Amino acid sequence: MRKLISYSLSLFSFLLIHAQNPLFIPDTLSGTNFSLSIQTGTKQFIGLNNTPTYGYNGNFLGPTLFIQKDDSITLNVKNNLTQATTVHWHGFHVSPHNDGGPHQLILPGATWSPSFKMRNEAATFWYHPHGEGKTEMHVSRGLAGMIIVRDNVERSYNLPRKYKVDDFPLILQSKAFDVLWQLAHATHEDSVMMVNGTIDPFLSVPQQVVRFRMLNGSSDRTFYVGLSDNSNMHLIASDGGLLSAPYSTNRVRISPGERAEVLVNLTTYSVGTQLYLKSYSSELPKGIIGADSVGTASLVISEGYYANKLNGADFNLVRLDVAAQTASPVTTIPSTFTPKVPLLESNADATRLIVFTPDTITSGQQGKVDGPFLMNNKPFHMDTINIKTLLNNTEVWTLHNKTMVAHPFHIHDIQFYVLDINGVPPPPEYRGLKDVILVKPNDIVRFICQFTTFKDNMMPYMYHCHLLHHEDDGMMGTFLVLDPNEIGMPELQKNNLDFEIYPNPVSDHLTIKLNRFSNDTNLFVEIRNVLGQRVFTKNNITEITRINTHSLSAGVYFISVQSKTQKFTKKLIVE
Repeated sequence: MRKLISYSLSLFSFLLIHAQNPLFIPDTLSGTNFSLSIQTGTKQFIGLNNTPTYGYNGNFLGPTLFIQKDDSITLNVKNNLTQATTVHWHGFHVSPHNDGGPHQLILPGATWSPSFKMRNEAATFWYHPHGEGKTEMHVSRGLAGMIIVRDNVERSYNLPRKYKVDDFPLILQSKAFDVLWQLAHATHEDSVMMVNGTIDPFLSVPQQVVRFRMLNGSSDRTFYVGLSDNSNMHLIASDGGLLSAPYSTNRVRISPGERAEVLVNLTTYSVGTQLYLKSYSSELPKGIIGADSVGTASLVISEGYYANKLNGADFNLVRLDVAAQTASPVTTIPSTFTPKVPLLESNADATRLIVFTPDTITSGQQGKVDGPFLMNNKPFHMDTINIKTLLNNTEVWTLHNKTMVAHPFHIHDIQFYVLDINGVPPPPEYRGLKDVILVKPNDIVRFICQFTTFKDNMMPYMYHCHLLHHEDDGMMGTFLVLDPNEIGMPELQKNNLDFEIYPNPVSDHLTIKLNRFSNDTNLFVEIRNVLGQRVFTKNNITEITRINTHSLSAGVYFISVQSKTQKFTKKLIVE
């Protein structure tokens, strides 16, 4: 549920004197071994007021990571906060153990070091926290960073790719402050617009074709981006990489979690010209957070939405100051890229239906606009698996929004192709690979995807709404990718070693019961946390063994009964 926080917007109207500030461009890290420090800091966003923040390797946001496709990389993430968090590699095709969802908790002082091969195509991705119930708070305080993946296919096109010169990251975020200049969350009063953490920014751009990599890192606001003179941009890439061809348009809608890459041809503008990249939010359809209205005349979204000066308004994102050309400028826009060929619906192995509904039992009719919201009438639970699919399955998922609010749906691990929206083929901007799709009220969206490479019978991936307070309130589900060759042959049967644990979840004492004995002796039990660290072991267990779990912190663990030759593992929840 949203928390009611008091704000003094009059302070902002007094203090925000619209001074222009140079756009901050994050530093970069590249190679195959990356180090990220999650840390606290302070930043002066408004005047000389110090605001407490979080950041990666700095006070706010994080460095841009450059990764080459097919490289094997390691990311060493040290949590220097006083509370646990996670880091999710949004859009990456990685194993569930490397995904950085709520099950990969990084405890205070701990370092998480996932290693994996980069399998994604060239595209713009990002990294951000994904802890259960804490995602919005951590993102709002500054934890977000961009990732740029390169490959030889993208490199073969004549595109701007000189970082900070003609290729610019734009992390779009609206923020809320309280009267003590603290960054706030779980509120509709996010009336301060930032790009890369900069308020009222300007950027010097050369008189040539430039590339803007836009990431919507906001908690819930959707932007409708265009140029102040209404000239066309060329959309070249969405979440998962390049489209089949550039799409000429004067507006690009980008909801939370989405990425969009656009080319802007400035060759016809005189040096010294100033124009703005804007959000034309007055043109957003009703029901999208950021539009002029959400809900109905009798059932309106609450807690300051209509007092927010950004909602339903057209406002500047960044001022563009046209400067002289650089050496070897890009002055033309490619006409085509490698064609994208969606998976065939006729080859689908399964279909899924995900229905978005309000939790009216908890919140009554007001829940239809304020939430909490559910998927298939079930709130998220760490120890619940909502969907089980099979390795290499091709599936069609149908998303049906039965609420009054638009929800950006995100699925981990895979990229998908949109098949249709309300029975109509998708518009050009939705014809590339996606991992986020905005589903408006009453809309039905279908997409097709395939679950390849990774399988695990215990560690799930997530799917959820990317409005962060909706996610935190439980609008999220889990899925396992299973190996079809192992279905019906659980490890306990193959190893002739079966055990039970109870109660599960457990709070103080756990009982382990062996239902059958193997030929091996000297059985022992061990418990590991989600980081793979052993936190408990006991040798020479008997048919019934009772262990004390008082020393274990609340969370997810894996308990194994094993001998020298056999091992069987179950998931354990400690409350």
